[in-house]
Amino acid sequence: MRLDKFLKVSRIIKRRSVAKDIADQGRVTVNGKVAKSSSKVAIGDEIVINFGNKTLTVKVDDIKDTTKKNESQDLYTVVSEEYQEDYRM
Repeated sequence: MRLDKFLKVSRIIKRRSVAKDIADQGRVTVNGKVAKSSSKVAIGDEIVINFGNKTLTVKVDDIKDTTKKNESQDLYTVVSEEYQEDYRM
């Protein structure tokens, strides 16, 4: 499955267009390599997403074309969630 579609179906990112933009900006890695929105995602892959002040690392547990909201969290396991401090004053 494409990276942008997985991020949308799993509801890590709510819109596929936003997932595509974030991936194409180089803010997503799959198994340690910078990934584009069209990169393939497989079960067992580790995805790291750099949001503005948060870095989310997840492991892909399952892949489905569609899911209900309450089943979407079964597609991945959160490995870590780190927040960066903003030191600007």
